[in-house]
Amino acid sequence: MGRYDGDAFEAAYDKVLAKWPADREALRVPTPFGTTHVNACGPADAPPLVLLPGGGGATSTSWYAQAAHLARTRRVLAVDLIGAPGRSEPAADRHPRTVADLVAWLDALLDGLGIERADVGGHSYGAWIALHHALRAPDRMRRLFLLDPTQCFAGFKAAYLLHALPMLLRPTPARVRAFLEWETGKVALDPDWLRLQEAAAGFPATRPVTGPRPAPEALRALNAPVLLLVAANSRTCDTYDVTARAAELLPRVEADVVPGVSHHALPQSAPPELARRLTEFLGE
Repeated sequence: MGRYDGDAFEAAYDKVLAKWPADREALRVPTPFGTTHVNACGPADAPPLVLLPGGGGATSTSWYAQAAHLARTRRVLAVDLIGAPGRSEPAADRHPRTVADLVAWLDALLDGLGIERADVGGHSYGAWIALHHALRAPDRMRRLFLLDPTQCFAGFKAAYLLHALPMLLRPTPARVRAFLEWETGKVALDPDWLRLQEAAAGFPATRPVTGPRPAPEALRALNAPVLLLVAANSRTCDTYDVTARAAELLPRVEADVVPGVSHHALPQSAPPELARRLTEFLGE
């Protein structure tokens, strides 16, 4: 594993967080699985919108390109996943090991924030968590949006896993950069965001919860409105297989493809299509 530099990570985290609206604030929410860090902005009395980042080196800060826009009509609550890179602090004697644990953690987080029902959005692994929570705790979900979700409607492409393997086996800044450059087609990436991904290499994270895709019968029973936006240039899954499968299984889904962007360039890139679709879906 690469040698982790905590000071470099914190500095990189703060630099990306500085791109958030000036009214941002940090919330610390105790849960049975540890203290969860939430970066919040927007009116305190606005409808809550909980945002879950992807896995790997993603953190709550990665929503910076969307935060100001969404905070016009929502109380934005972006979460650092428990046990993953970020400022959440997992409990020494307990961390999520199963999907049921993740659902219990998210329920406890909502309770700690004083939220009964929320709009929820997730990217990649965060979308997988959000979808499982919606299936197991539907009364707490108002609307759900999924940005290029993984392991929800289709499996990973073999080429994606092959390219990710060196980074997963021994994460180093160089391997993280090489992988992200491959997946994004070497398009120009925000250097501050990229530095944060590199700094997360070797972060002392707990083993992430993984599992199978949700069962078809469970997806068919989900009654919440769902917006599914997949990246046209994503190398994680087959873009059109994902949208077709979701349209077949989810009773209230809007599925579309965001042009000109890859999996790992979401959500910190800001294609106009993304902001427009999220605003329309969430409503005023």
